[in-house]
Amino acid sequence: MTKIAIIIGSTRPGRKGKDVADWVFAHASQRDDAEFELVDLADYPLPHLDEPLPPRMGQYQNEHTRVWSKKISEFDGYIFVTPEYNHSTSGVLKNAIDYLHTEWNNKAAAFVGYGGVGGARAIEHLRLVLAELQVATVRQTLTLSTLTEFENLSTFKPGDYQLGFLDTLLDQLIAWSEALEPLRARKDEERAA
Repeated sequence: MTKIAIIIGSTRPGRKGKDVADWVFAHASQRDDAEFELVDLADYPLPHLDEPLPPRMGQYQNEHTRVWSKKISEFDGYIFVTPEYNHSTSGVLKNAIDYLHTEWNNKAAAFVGYGGVGGARAIEHLRLVLAELQVATVRQTLTLSTLTEFENLSTFKPGDYQLGFLDTLLDQLIAWSEALEPLRARKDEERAA
């Protein structure tokens, strides 16, 4: 069964990302074509990248990196739930991505952004970062404006029309995650040889 992580990309006190990710998870969990798991960066307190060797080498010295590597390796695809800070994603999410390399390779990703312009610029930044890590990003995104999808700019209340977009996002992500399986299997065989 295809396994998808829904990564909560903010650890800020008062963050909105947890509510958004819970909504994505509740809807996605109704499907029977993939398994979904919430992965909260608050549960993986990574300092600023502190590994002495480049992540591409996979020779991690720190326990927190090994724990993070093991968790990310479990999945075939990812949904990044990202805020937009200063035309980009959060520093904590970028740092968590930068910690690893091969664990991301030949997998698929989708994005759910939120913010004044729905996190659109954070999503575009993440696309560039993930391309370097050989992650295939799907076209469909959700861009949730704090002006229209959050009551009083704080309580998450998405419109029902968003569910159609979310279904398309999930369809694309699962299809791409499955399509990339032969590449992941070949890389696993090469590493085992």
